[in-house]
Amino acid sequence: MTAFPPIFNGRRFAVVGLGKNGLPVALALRGMGADVVAWDDKVAAREAASAAGVVVAEPDMAGLEALVLSPGIPHTLPTPHPIAARALAAGVPIRSDADLLFRAVRAAGSGARFAGITGTNGKSTTTALLAHIVAVAGRPVAAGGNLGTAALALPLLPRDGVYVLEMSSYMLERIAALRFDAAVMLNLSPDHLDRHGDMAGYAQVKRAIFARQTGADTAVVGIDDALSREMAESLRGGPARLVTISGEGPADVGPDGTLLRDAAGPIADLATAKALPGSHNAQNAAAAAAMALALGVSRADIAAGIASYPGLAHRQELVARVDGVVFVNDSKATNADSAARALGCYDRLVWIAGGMAKAGGIESLTPFFPRIALALLIGRDSALLAATLAAHGVRYREVGTLEAAVAEGWQAAHGGLAPVVLLSPACASWDQFTGFDQRGDRFRALAQAIAEGA
Repeated sequence: MTAFPPIFNGRRFAVVGLGKNGLPVALALRGMGADVVAWDDKVAAREAASAAGVVVAEPDMAGLEALVLSPGIPHTLPTPHPIAARALAAGVPIRSDADLLFRAVRAAGSGARFAGITGTNGKSTTTALLAHIVAVAGRPVAAGGNLGTAALALPLLPRDGVYVLEMSSYMLERIAALRFDAAVMLNLSPDHLDRHGDMAGYAQVKRAIFARQTGADTAVVGIDDALSREMAESLRGGPARLVTISGEGPADVGPDGTLLRDAAGPIADLATAKALPGSHNAQNAAAAAAMALALGVSRADIAAGIASYPGLAHRQELVARVDGVVFVNDSKATNADSAARALGCYDRLVWIAGGMAKAGGIESLTPFFPRIALALLIGRDSALLAATLAAHGVRYREVGTLEAAVAEGWQAAHGGLAPVVLLSPACASWDQFTGFDQRGDRFRALAQAIAEGA
């Protein structure tokens, strides 16, 4: 792993949005020799970029090779950012930094391979798991994108290296060159419809992960939901080799009891994968295994990687155990479909939920309501969630804050109501937190304080 040579010498880029994605991208472009101008609507972000040596100004479109927008900034729906609108009017391409990474790697002469992961849920776990498997196999690997490090801030890998990129729909709508040697679309459920118009638009953007694939590449698709099955069928004619995956039933790669199998036989025993509970994680493991096989990783290394995978924070993370009660941090569950995956893992629980509800609320979670001994609701849309729970006879309380929810959850669980206190909010966090990670960090700290006090 080395730094990139000055491959963008004499080329001019604009970067808009200088948070955890944009500022590293601006610095990376500058390190590759580019002429970079950067902008953020927030004064503090502009000041931080300026202190880092980045030229800060509203960009002039003349001579720009591309505008790199941070993923959360819209360029079409619901309303384009003014700078994005000017770029579109001037014919300036709007690109994801992942697209620029691919260009940079190829321009630097590296044949490193690219693996891309998308889907509504499970992206981060699958990304981290695949990167772990590749590392266990002794291959150079770098993971990033929507998870962790900005794609363009990753190092230059040699020919036998693998880039493992989590690709959000926001990133996929801005790629033009990037071709994945192995790509997976895990699942589809309603999310980000404000950005993509409707489910058809959302599915179309997700399908872009397979764009530009050839007969030498592998397209992996989950078939545990109807929309994903439709996508798999539409890709069956190629050009890439199609591999179907499932966490529940028959597929090219999927579980048979605790064994993960393909046509050639067992790949790994999921019973040894303590950080991958539930059928949704069986699908994640199937995806990572299918992609690893496509990348030339041995079955033994895949089995070892799955068994030794340590898990990710905020994804069913066991954060405390006190007097027979476990506290589970699943703050990454920002929609109902993701929360369903956690609720299905426990027979009886105290459920902490709420925040900014997504389209459809929690009505789809009704099959799991009999497992909920008590729901403790927080955040802006707690009344919306409360109405659904009341209609189905689920015991609940609107407590407002995470602090109150953890305190009441502990009292209820310790009193014998349930052995699990689960934070799986089924909602976004921005009403009370800067993101799901801050929400999860706070839950962990509150739970661990209870453990220390006990």
